[in-house]
Amino acid sequence: MIKLVCLAAFLALAACASVPESEAPAGPPDVRLTAGLPAPAQARLYAECISQAAEAGSYVRERDGKTLRFTCTGATATWFFEALGPWSAKVGSEVVSDETTWRFSKKLIKDSYGVDGCSRDAAGAHMCVVILNVGEFIEQLDYQVPKH
Repeated sequence: MIKLVCLAAFLALAACASVPESEAPAGPPDVRLTAGLPAPAQARLYAECISQAAEAGSYVRERDGKTLRFTCTGATATWFFEALGPWSAKVGSEVVSDETTWRFSKKLIKDSYGVDGCSRDAAGAHMCVVILNVGEFIEQLDYQVPKH
């Protein structure tokens, strides 16, 4: 019986893998923006952190080359850290290491790479990291930002 179930699962997966990709529609792509949904209150935490980091020049390209890491501190990071508290408790994403408490936007599997989160160190200083997926354009290293 188990062999039959495994065989059926294998055949179903094989059938899915061999289905040809659908062809791109004819004509130019539709560039109209889709309707957005109202942003939840937590969105402001991200916006404030990214804004502070951009103003301070506190952002770097992550090692995958397609994401940016924005780092904010002070009152903005304190606000974000406190807001993450109930969520971190719910999903099990709070980690204490070397007298620093970390709260992440999702439960860590391997490490914190690519995960938004905030920390509070033993001295009470707060820091938050927001990861923004920007795609391959960021890798065009010879691009120069035009001056206004």
